[in-house]
Amino acid sequence: MPKKITFTAEQEYAFEKACRDAGLRLTHQRLEIYRQLAASTDHPSAETLHQRLRRDNPTLSLDTVYRTLAVFAHHGIINKVETVESQSRFEAKRMRHHHLICSRCKEIIDFQWHHIDEAPLPEETRSWGRIDNKNVVIYGVCNKCLEAEKAS
Repeated sequence: MPKKITFTAEQEYAFEKACRDAGLRLTHQRLEIYRQLAASTDHPSAETLHQRLRRDNPTLSLDTVYRTLAVFAHHGIINKVETVESQSRFEAKRMRHHHLICSRCKEIIDFQWHHIDEAPLPEETRSWGRIDNKNVVIYGVCNKCLEAEKAS
């Protein structure tokens, strides 16, 4: 039987507050979807989350997972990781970070880059409007894929 994902009281309170602030009802399904996402380190797709959640919630539909993730992302409760894949990937909001994405195996790794976070934007961007987020996504090939290439 899969291990039940638990939140600390602080995590649960922060999620409940984020839902209240966004005007969202806190349903069992929303809580379970968020808990599974918060416990994930692999930036899962909606399909992957759905497969994990169905073990304990067999009546949960893929459509519900998609709609819930879209609502959470719209309200800033989670992040949609921008990738060149057609399949969206998601993460629970944590501290400020950026992403490395392997163009072969699609693994996504978080990293921090304080110099970018603190750097002012170029002058020509300042007259554009309000900037809400600076995010760096770096694509390449991870060491696991490079080693597999050498071995073949």
